[in-house]
Amino acid sequence: MNTASYAVLAVSQEQLNVFLAFIGGMIVSGILIWAVQLGMTVRDKEPAPPRPEEQPHLPEWGAVHEEREMREPEEVPVAAQESERLMPYQLHHAATRRGEDQQRKRWHPGSSGSFGSGGPGHV
Repeated sequence: MNTASYAVLAVSQEQLNVFLAFIGGMIVSGILIWAVQLGMTVRDKEPAPPRPEEQPHLPEWGAVHEEREMREPEEVPVAAQESERLMPYQLHHAATRRGEDQQRKRWHPGSSGSFGSGGPGHV
């Protein structure tokens, strides 16, 4: 074979590559079009969005506000005998309980540093 036949084979190989890339692009675009049509069909079968009167609304008494309370640690009950095991139903459901004193603890001058840092405080 001479150089001219190699050139013809190289050109035909390049043309084949371009043609295969074009066909691959057509397949990918066809799959994307099919996926969009499928999504539109599924969305048409879904129920309509709720009307304004079906939307959630505030209660008649207004917005619900947070409740603030002082909590104390809940002690783990002690078993009657040292060899006795505590079962899960014998334990409390929370690690804290509502405190007896609901007064908010206030900072008093000269008691400690800022936020309990143990510093010399207000002198």
